[in-house]
Amino acid sequence: MCGILGVVGQTPVNQLLYDGLQLLQHRGQDAAGIVTANGKSFHMHKGSGMVRDVFRTRNMRSLLGNAGIGHVRYPTAGSASNLAEAQPFYVNSPFGVVLAHNGNLTNTDELKADMYRYDLRHINTNSDSEVLLNVFAHELAQRVEGYELSVDAVFEAVEAVHRRVRGAYAVVAMIAGYGLVAFRDPNGIRPLVIGTNDSNGKTEYMFASESVALDCSGFKVLRDVEPGECVFVSFDGDFHAQPSKGPTRHAPCLFEFVYFARPDSVIDGASVYQARTVMGETLAEKIRRVLPQLDIDVVMPIPDTSRPSALQLANHLGLPYREGFIKNRYIGRTFIMPGQAVRKKSVRQKLNPVACEFKDRNVLLVDDSIVRGTTSKEIVQMARDAGAKKVYFASAAPAVRFPNVYGIDMPTRAELLATGRTEEEIAAEIGADAVIYQDLDALKEAVHSVNRELRDFETSCFNGEYITGDITEAYLDAIESARGDGKGQKEEVEGAQPVDLNLNVAEQNLI
Repeated sequence: MCGILGVVGQTPVNQLLYDGLQLLQHRGQDAAGIVTANGKSFHMHKGSGMVRDVFRTRNMRSLLGNAGIGHVRYPTAGSASNLAEAQPFYVNSPFGVVLAHNGNLTNTDELKADMYRYDLRHINTNSDSEVLLNVFAHELAQRVEGYELSVDAVFEAVEAVHRRVRGAYAVVAMIAGYGLVAFRDPNGIRPLVIGTNDSNGKTEYMFASESVALDCSGFKVLRDVEPGECVFVSFDGDFHAQPSKGPTRHAPCLFEFVYFARPDSVIDGASVYQARTVMGETLAEKIRRVLPQLDIDVVMPIPDTSRPSALQLANHLGLPYREGFIKNRYIGRTFIMPGQAVRKKSVRQKLNPVACEFKDRNVLLVDDSIVRGTTSKEIVQMARDAGAKKVYFASAAPAVRFPNVYGIDMPTRAELLATGRTEEEIAAEIGADAVIYQDLDALKEAVHSVNRELRDFETSCFNGEYITGDITEAYLDAIESARGDGKGQKEEVEGAQPVDLNLNVAEQNLI
């Protein structure tokens, strides 16, 4: 999962992009990058780490121009430590194109081979985003007439991308001398929101993974980019949009609502906060129906994501709600940290129990999900060490039993705690007295109840149903083998520095 941002403004956008990326920091903490467009030049700076660490005053001063794109990275393909895979990516032909991508492609190897054999393009990293950039650039080049590029040619190029590429992708890109392009895969798996702002009588446009980046930047939400849709905004501010000519299916990823998105965001027309409160209600109903014998004294969230669900669950059951764990806000999100050892060590650095809230009580801990179980096991033990008599563990999401291949870093079945285990076995594994999972139908209904137009969802990590239709047992075996062998995991060069580029490109005129 990553966060993407794109702006076409009337004034310099470097600070706007920086602030927007900070608002999307929860979506990726491995690397960050910004590219701005100024006349016939792109200006790029990217590096490993958090936004605040990658960009210094001198870097910001070099990011000139009234349009730009930005990216925060959480690696799902390629290597977490390879600086060369930080986004946005750049290719010089045709015209000069930069691209930032959220999601994960499922036919990357096939596309790489085609790029080399037929399109004569070289892919320099293991990132599927670089592959996607080159597919888009090639299709764009095929539709150039002389030295000119039309809006229709941009739309046709994106349609060709949809025909060639499979998987999940939300994209913002810029074509030098022309404008900003935003598009989304035909299944609408990854979110992309459009916002507008009036500046001296002219409209500025912002595209972001979540509405929170628009709200806090002074932009008003216009709408979501539809599945398969392509939107083009010229650097002069002319807005063009075209729906996909091919088949589409609106099936956003349920895990966005469970974990990744900020609670104050609205994605695909659904409030994340509202969805999480309904998750708490439906989970409470299941506890009342299936485990009425549980002698619960107090309900506690695992901060921060599960708070809305835990509070509503406690209210629904008529139980006290308490904050039993205090979070160190200067530690990153453990789920998106690469490596089990790093995640395990980080849990106790991130959370500290308030002992008086646990002593001699039967505690129901509520978390957004249980994925690998590393965090859950540490938390249960911390509750027991703080004096809890019994520890029950509730998940606002169903059991995660299958790999996700659409942009969430849990691709191997061996890493998933619930794979091949019953709820009793899971409880024993994490040291809890009982484990309660949300039902999948209840989770779907929780989001559907917030936006009745959402009826279909990407749920593969819960039920093993992959909506792109191309995921086989052999495919899953291959990615698990590659992960286990460390294939494609390049080590970062010692002493590597952030990338700073000023890319001069020929000025073009839009027709």
